[in-house]
Parts: sequence; C-alpha cells; structure tokens
Amino acid sequence: MSSFDFKSYCAGDALETQDLAVCALYSNVNEASSVVNASSIEGIIVGVDTFFLLFAGALVFMMQTGFAMLCAGSVRQKNVKNIMLKNILDASFGAIGFFTIGYGLAFGGDTDATTFVGNSGFGLRGIDTSGYAFFFFQFAFAASAATIVAGTVAERCKMSAYVCYSFFLTSFVYPVIVHSIWSVNGFLSAFNAVPFRGVGVVDFAGSGVVHLVGGSTALIAAIILGPRKGRFYDEDGNPLEHPVTFPPHSVALQVLGTFLLWFGWYGFNPGSALLIANPSSAATASLAAVTTTMGAAAGAISGVFTDAFLEARKTGEVSYDLTMCMNGALGGLVAITSGCATVPAWSAIIIGMVGGWVYILGSKTLIRFKIDDAVDAIPVHFCNGIWGLIASGLFSHQDLMATAGYVNPGGHQGWFFTWPTGSDANLLLCQICGVLWIVSWVVAIMTPFFIVLRALNMFRVDPLEEEVGLDISHHRGAAYDYSGPNKEDVEELMEMRASKHGKVEVPVEVARPVDKTEEAA
Repeated sequence: MSSFDFKSYCAGDALETQDLAVCALYSNVNEASSVVNASSIEGIIVGVDTFFLLFAGALVFMMQTGFAMLCAGSVRQKNVKNIMLKNILDASFGAIGFFTIGYGLAFGGDTDATTFVGNSGFGLRGIDTSGYAFFFFQFAFAASAATIVAGTVAERCKMSAYVCYSFFLTSFVYPVIVHSIWSVNGFLSAFNAVPFRGVGVVDFAGSGVVHLVGGSTALIAAIILGPRKGRFYDEDGNPLEHPVTFPPHSVALQVLGTFLLWFGWYGFNPGSALLIANPSSAATASLAAVTTTMGAAAGAISGVFTDAFLEARKTGEVSYDLTMCMNGALGGLVAITSGCATVPAWSAIIIGMVGGWVYILGSKTLIRFKIDDAVDAIPVHFCNGIWGLIASGLFSHQDLMATAGYVNPGGHQGWFFTWPTGSDANLLLCQICGVLWIVSWVVAIMTPFFIVLRALNMFRVDPLEEEVGLDISHHRGAAYDYSGPNKEDVEELMEMRASKHGKVEVPVEVARPVDKTEEAA
C-alpha cells in the first residue's frame, strides 16, 4: 500500500476547513521532527568529539606507565622503588598543580588581546563542564612534561626536591610556554588573530611545548645535581679515563616501556586534532597517525644501524645496541610531534631518521661534558625537541597547515616548499624563535630554582644512601626479594617425602636458591 503524500495534498488550493487543520498539524509535526533530528545529530557530533578527546587523553596518560617501565628498567635494582614512586607522584602533583594554577595560566583569558599568561579559569572556575575533556587532555600533557626529568636525575635526587619540582613545573613554568604558543592570546601562537610574522610557531602536538620544556629542565637539573657516584670520577674526585656504564637491571622493562610510549603517542599526536567528527579533523588525525608511525620506525632504524656502523669503524666488530634502537625510536617520535599534522607522510621518514642521528650525537655530547643522564632523556627530548621544531619549519606544507586549522594569513610554509618560487623562511624563523624562547624561559626560571634546592640541602641524597640504594635508604626495603627457602625446611620436606615414597632427590630449581642462601650466610 502506497503512503499518502501530505506535502502534495496540502499544497493544493481547494482545501476544506478540516483539511486546513490537518495540514497545519502536519506542518507543525514536520517542523518539530526536523528540529529533533538536527538536535540529535549535533548531540552525536559533540558526543563523538568528547569521547575522542577523552580517549586520546587516556592514551597520553598511559604514557606514564611507559615512562615508569622505561625508567625502572634503566636504573639499577637498588633504586627501582624510588623511580616508580617518583613517576606516580609526577602525575599526582602534576594534577593538583595544573588544576589549581596551571590551566588558568595556560588557557585562561577573557580578552582578545595578546597576553603573557592567562588570567582566569583557576581551579576550573568559570569553565563549563563541556570544557572538562579539554582540561583532562591538557593535564595529561603537563604530566608528561614533568615525568621527563624523573629518569635523568634517577638514583641520586631527594624525594622532597622532586615533589617541589613537579608541582612548580606543572603550575607555572610549563603553562607559560603553553600560553605563548597554543593559546589564542599567546604572543608566538599561530592561533593568534595577528600571528607572529604572519604565521606564528607551528608546534602541533608539542615537540617544543612539552618535550623541549621537559628536556631543558632535565639538562639544568643534571648539571646542578651532578653525576652519579662513580660515573665519571673516582672516590678521590679524579676524572676516570673512561666513564663507567651502569647497566640496566631489566631490559624487558625497558622494551615494554618503549612500546607503551610508542602506543601512547597515538593519543599524543592524532589526539591533538581535538575533534574527529568532521572531515578536516579526521584527515588531520589520520595523517598524524601515519607520520607518527613513520617517524618512530625511521628513528629506531637509523639509531641502531648508525651506532653499529660507528662501532664497526672504531673496533672492526659489528654489534647492535638495543638501547640505541629504543631511544632512536623515541627520538623519532619526539621529532615528528611538532609537524605530525603539517608535513607530508614521506617527510616523516626523513625527520625520524635525522632524529635517530640527533639522539646519538646528543648522547655522546653528554658524556663528553660529563653530564650524567641515567636514561638519556636529554638527547631524546631536549635535542629532538629542538630538531622537531626546526623540522616543522622546513617540511610543513600550507595545504596541510590549513586542514589542521592554522589560519596562516601570510600564506607561509616550510622553507623547502618555497624553493621553486623563491625563498620564504618566515616559518623557519618563527620556529627558531620558539626554540630560543622555550630554552631561555626554562633556563631563567629553573636554574635558580634548582640552585636554591641545592643550597637548602634538599636536592641530593647522602653519598652513603646513594651507595646503598634509595630503595633501602628511603623506601623501607629493596624492590625484589631474592631470599630463598630456609635450608632446614627444605631438608625436612625432602625427608618427609622420602619416608612416604622412598628417596627423593632435591630438584635443581629448589637446590639452587638453597646454595645461594648458604653462600650468603
């Protein structure tokens, strides 16, 4: 049976009174239905976008697990508890600091004028609940910036100093950088109504804002805190001919941490699109996922094989260093973070490859200047944070920048793409200014901060405590229990079994810990 066409019927001229009433009712119902459908679609879009941001933020927060595993595997077993606790406190104090002060300084602002810091939204006052997802996403970034320092100062930094640093960085130092580059009121922001040099700093997901801030802080802390005992100097303070390498206590934890960080980066970079339920944001997030993958892969390959080549040239023997592969991948990830949504996919391979080389050069430079970084966080985050910003100034394409939401009124793009029509280095110059601003700000604020901590004897643990290990000296015992079963209990068990089933030999798995116990006794 065919349906009745109300629209055609009501469009006729000869309508009775009752027909007019029916048509009026139909018109009202149809109009209400249209409003409901539009409202439902808008609600679905908002819901999808909110879920996308919350899920991306959860992935970024999961990177805390990656940092914890990587740091725990890299340090000696006598300091595992200490480094794990610091990673938990990073997130905890970072949450309090960013909620109470940091978010308002970073994104608060009730004017359209360019400002140095925000002036509203402290404690989320005045922020509608619809903006809570954005706060959560940004908190995860702030916590990541704070965690970078944990590995660098591992095995010798006091807990009190670390707690002070975590709160101070997330509540003040980091938010100022965020405001200047990511807020619409920032003086270097590409989202400013009148961006710096017509384009502003392009740092889509934070090579500079997150990683360079954390890496710069780590570098200052390592210099002021000094190296671990026995790393570069002997007991009398004389320089060693060759620096001592402290091997990691668990390579498995290192690899697990690396993969967790790589996985979390798919929230870090694609999630920075902030929205997903529209064609431009979907395309931006998709490109970011591809470039993130290529950057990490290229960094891992260039890191391990370049190091193997250099070792072969030096010794004549070829070996492949797992640490170079892991940190090469992380260096590539940091490097691609800035331009993950503005550079073509093929260029991510170049950026990641150079990222692996930058990591190797940075790692060797630290040793040359006797700067002790327990997990090589400085070459990964500081050195590749700089390279990531520079790479965006070289490879960003104006079409991809437009899709990613950059206004770019000057029509500027990466320096390499301007060669056919002339040389336009405006974007590259903005990126260099971004590097100089970030490093200058962090050095100016964190240097006196760490010096004061050292002067108050709050920074470094006692040499004996360092030698014994922070787990025993600060956390009520070692992280692992290596004690075997009591010898008498094992012998009694074997005698009991022998009385029931005849002679029973002690299993090798049981005998081995008994031997260790005897030796220890």
